Amino acid sequence: MPPRSRSGAGSTTPEHLTAENLETLAAAVAEGKRATVYLREATPSLGIEAGCSAKVVSVEGNTVIISPKGVNDELPFEAEELRMTRKAPEPAKPARPAKSAAPAPKPAAAPAPRPVTVPAPKPAAAPAPKPAAAAPAPKPAPAPAPVTSTAPAAPAPRRAKKAPGGVSVTIHAGAENDWTVTVTHGAKRPGKATPVSPDAVDRAMRELGDDVALEAVQSVISAAREAAEQRIAALSKELEDARRALEALGATS
Repeated sequence: MPPRSRSGAGSTTPEHLTAENLETLAAAVAEGKRATVYLREATPSLGIEAGCSAKVVSVEGNTVIISPKGVNDELPFEAEELRMTRKAPEPAKPARPAKSAAPAPKPAAAPAPRPVTVPAPKPAAAPAPKPAAAAPAPKPAPAPAPVTSTAPAAPAPRRAKKAPGGVSVTIHAGAENDWTVTVTHGAKRPGKATPVSPDAVDRAMRELGDDVALEAVQSVISAAREAAEQRIAALSKELEDARRALEALGATS
């Protein structure tokens, strides 16, 4: 694994691969050394958990080709999806506030004021009743306040991973009417040839609707059928000759 760069005091480790990390990993791979990175997020479809280690195969710009632990394949990941440590870096702790000076002395409580006795006022003469005033006009009801939605904003969609290269499917017919299928992913080496039956190949060509491919497959199958029929005829003739010879031997005994 390439050496990690040590940051100074008070700095924080980035949560993903930086340009300096990519240069270090590329140099390690070029020297034939083992370079390891860790996935920031899980990939359930491949059975990969968050923090899984992966061997670096190559570095192409901001894309890192890795082979995760437990996965027999090489997958492309962006630098933002990987990091140099298994666990996410802890955020820097805030500086402790300086101790404040000694608290100021509390002011002395002011003495409570003495109660003052106020003589009760003499009752005033009842005023003459005033004529009833007209009822005020009703005020219009206030307009309802606009409702502000507080729903949380939808999270931004996760950027899709880089799509792998194309897939090539090769169908091969042998001299003994043995058919095989080979699958190639992008620029990788072809996979292991898998045996298939001639009728399965014929059905697949009919589903594809390619007349040229269907004619080529049917011509090979027809030639193999004719060869098999000729072989059966030859064996039948040999069997008939053997029976006649046996009958002749039985008649002379």
